[in-house]
Amino acid sequence: MSVNTVTHLNFRGDAQAALAFYQSVFGGDLAVVTYKDAGNVQEPAEADQVMWGQVSSAGGFQVMAYDVPSRLPYSRGENAFFVSVRGETAEEITAYWEKLSDGATVLQPLGPAQWAPLYGMLTDRFGVTWVVDVAAQY
Repeated sequence: MSVNTVTHLNFRGDAQAALAFYQSVFGGDLAVVTYKDAGNVQEPAEADQVMWGQVSSAGGFQVMAYDVPSRLPYSRGENAFFVSVRGETAEEITAYWEKLSDGATVLQPLGPAQWAPLYGMLTDRFGVTWVVDVAAQY
């Protein structure tokens, strides 16, 4: 069993540029899935924005990012990041979810997603937003 935490940065239309910049600084591999790629376009003008992206280097640097859809609130600097917890099994992630959800506001119930066998998002009782999922190949 293995779990890692990754800073998950939030942008409004700048995620692709930010990830490319971080890749130029730290090296590594860049992976990007747009809302169009995932079949999750709710606002046509946002189809090519980043639904999920990541830079990961052999040296250990890792950061994730996405473009917050216009239908959701976003204020640069106010909700600039999430803490992402990725695990190998549904049992592992479900156990973390159950503990984190005590007193939390669930933003996306834990369940299957197009990009992961299990995914959920909540804001804990301390105001920290957590994204949890079972890691899948990109």
